[in-house]
Amino acid sequence: MAGADKLYCLVLVMVVVCTISCYSVSADPDLLQDVCVADLTSAVKLNGFACKPTFNASDFFFAGLANPGLTNNLMGSNVTAANVMQIPGLNTLGVSMARIDYAPGGLNPPHTHPRGTEVIFVLYGELDVGFITTANVLVSKSITQGEIFTFPKGLVHFQINNGKVPAAVIAAFNSQLPGVQVIAPTLFTATPPVPDHVLTTAFQIGTKEVEKIKSKLAPKK
Repeated sequence: MAGADKLYCLVLVMVVVCTISCYSVSADPDLLQDVCVADLTSAVKLNGFACKPTFNASDFFFAGLANPGLTNNLMGSNVTAANVMQIPGLNTLGVSMARIDYAPGGLNPPHTHPRGTEVIFVLYGELDVGFITTANVLVSKSITQGEIFTFPKGLVHFQINNGKVPAAVIAAFNSQLPGVQVIAPTLFTATPPVPDHVLTTAFQIGTKEVEKIKSKLAPKK
């Protein structure tokens, strides 16, 4: 067999192997059953939750978004989640929701959702919202009742009620459990703690300022 023919055969074999491998990895990427209601008590660890052997309508129901959440806290906001932890029937479906309530001046502080894009719909009130790109560009807008804004997956974002009346939104996510990391508590109240010299260098502040921030953000006992 000529050298060119050998090379052609080698390339052909590599293409076939790669194609088979790709198909074997991505085969049946979607549900293989009608539902897989999460067994939140199972010790089985996988990307999601193991399926319960039996289920009923209550596994797909949640009334928690019907009423405003309490906003008498440090930030003046409250998030009521409606993800797989509250609705086991969402397991493997790739969607979830939340309700966010804001007192006048209330802030949903800068945070990220590492596993989901977020879309909010304003129920009432007016908010200033925004996200920051990886190029440190702020994309922001004022939105009011009936309007929608989107926060791309993984990017730092926030909402603040600059009005004199309460506000509320319904948020939707393309993940059954999008996760959340609120920037300030993540850095200043981690367990075990982030070393002070990391925080003083990163924020260009002194140790006293670090301790002051930690004391203000520490969970109330």
